[in-house]
Amino acid sequence: MPTPPRAESVTRKLPAAYATTTDTTSAATTPWRQFYQDPALIALLDTAIQRNPDLLIATQRVAVAQAELTARRGALLPTVSAVATAGVDRFSQWSMTGVGNIDLNRSNNIERRQQIPNPTPDLFVGLRSTWEIDVWGRLRALRGAAAARLLASEQGRRLVQTDLVAQTARTYYELLALDQELEILTRNARLQERAVEISRIQKQGGRATELAVQQFVALLARTQSLEAETRQRIVRAENELNRLLGRYPQPVPRGAALLRQPVPAALAVGVPTALLRHRPDVRQAEQALSAARADVDAARAAFLPSLTLTPYVGMQAFAAARLATPEALAIGALAGLTAPLFNRAALRANLTRTTAEQIEAYARYQQATQTGVAEVSTHLQGLGNLAEAYQRRTEEVAALNRAVDVSNELFLAGYASYLEVITAQRNVLDAELAQVELRRQQFEQLTSLYRATGGGWR
Repeated sequence: MPTPPRAESVTRKLPAAYATTTDTTSAATTPWRQFYQDPALIALLDTAIQRNPDLLIATQRVAVAQAELTARRGALLPTVSAVATAGVDRFSQWSMTGVGNIDLNRSNNIERRQQIPNPTPDLFVGLRSTWEIDVWGRLRALRGAAAARLLASEQGRRLVQTDLVAQTARTYYELLALDQELEILTRNARLQERAVEISRIQKQGGRATELAVQQFVALLARTQSLEAETRQRIVRAENELNRLLGRYPQPVPRGAALLRQPVPAALAVGVPTALLRHRPDVRQAEQALSAARADVDAARAAFLPSLTLTPYVGMQAFAAARLATPEALAIGALAGLTAPLFNRAALRANLTRTTAEQIEAYARYQQATQTGVAEVSTHLQGLGNLAEAYQRRTEEVAALNRAVDVSNELFLAGYASYLEVITAQRNVLDAELAQVELRRQQFEQLTSLYRATGGGWR
């Protein structure tokens, strides 16, 4: 099975444009409290970071990874256990131990108190240790894998926070856009109500027909329907925002209206040369690849013999009264060399699995890198295009508002038909709503670019 190249090789394959000196990486290094200028949004983000359940879960994953690393570090050190054991054996008179004990008890070299009883108690109080000598680096490899996974979990928590900040900001700007749309619809509904009254007065004077009246009524009904739909969308956006903040539905404070919110121009130029250093998903994938490499090293070392030392020290006797005597001191050590013979198929399967996981981790690293580059390129160009589109839409709204004023004056003077007035009112309503939507898209692109460059976790 082929060995994937290292993560550094991916960075060398980036497009040449990503080597320019003008970049937007300053945005990624800017803390979110400074990047966003709306105090209401900053307060909401602060609450989200403190209470969002997904971020709390990610934080606990870091704690789990830290505990795993501590355990892997401990595996390199000897384990020492306090031991107190008691047993009894009755040896057969026809066994080697039984015959030996009988012969020993008859010896003139031992005192009566040293004679071994049958059944024979075995009492031990002391310390025993087990220490696997990491000759081939298997334990060190497992420790390295745990350390890499800890770093990956930390980057995973940062990724969750980055996504949370971006999603909260997007939902907030969507809420501001809906508020602005509702204001536009309400204002147009009042103007259309006035148009209905005028058409009815003109009908009574013989200057308009019932058809004209009903056309104005239908336009008003359409606008009022959009009002009701927008109110429901506001409720849904508020509930979604409260969910991100880890709280139950409640009123959401807003800042300035969307059209009065300035769009920063600092992100509108440049290409991020240090993209891979700031994106948490790329750094997480890189650490996951390092952990997978260490797992492969550990799986290969598992084929080699393991050396284990088992020393002990304590008091041992066949009578409880003798445990406190100096003569009961017992010291010993055992060294064992264990080599796998019959379970090599399982070891080969483990090596195959870890190698496949390593290749998968490398593919995920490539995927994260390519995704990051594509996202930055898309959002970077999107900011410029949307800025131009918003400027043209603003000019359209201004022209259509003038057209509405002119059509109303001409209609009152009898020089314009009701259809011209209705068309002008509908066009300006649609243009104003489209203008708000473009402004929302601008802030969405801004937020997405901030996230794409790795901003939001500082």
